[in-house]
Amino acid sequence: MNNIITLPKNKQAVKGAIIDLTAVLLIYFTPALSHLISLPVYFIEPVRLMLILSIAHSSKTNTIILALTLPMFSHLISSHPVFLKTALISFELLLFSFLFFELSKKFKSVFITMFLSIAAGKLFYYLFKYFFISSGLIQSELISTPLIIQFIVSLIFSLYVSFMLNRNKQGNHKF
Repeated sequence: MNNIITLPKNKQAVKGAIIDLTAVLLIYFTPALSHLISLPVYFIEPVRLMLILSIAHSSKTNTIILALTLPMFSHLISSHPVFLKTALISFELLLFSFLFFELSKKFKSVFITMFLSIAAGKLFYYLFKYFFISSGLIQSELISTPLIIQFIVSLIFSLYVSFMLNRNKQGNHKF
């Protein structure tokens, strides 16, 4: 009887570990991949993509851990982005994740919840990035990925999570 009860937890742990390993490898190899295929891979927001996959296929805890650690991991292996921007990205991803999990309790539409969470996180990010640029704390352009691309990617991510979570027990995905 204990094996039956612990099996889902073990499957969840394996899923989480696979997502974590994939996330670390993707972040580690994104610069090389961008140069290899001569496309700006960062347009698809690889770190957010890993959080989307974690939300759809793993656990809330795993998603929060990825939100906090992936930008730091990227900074540690490539010194990019600068530390203050890395911290800002971590906070933005943490806010995005937190909002998604909290809003999911209040709204029935996974699509709207995901899209609003992404938008709110991006708004936070750009407001603070503007402040950091204006005060001279970082030197960067405010928007490096065109807004239309960010909008399209956000729509795709929202559709994917909506499809996956609605498919799993008709939206009764437990975080």
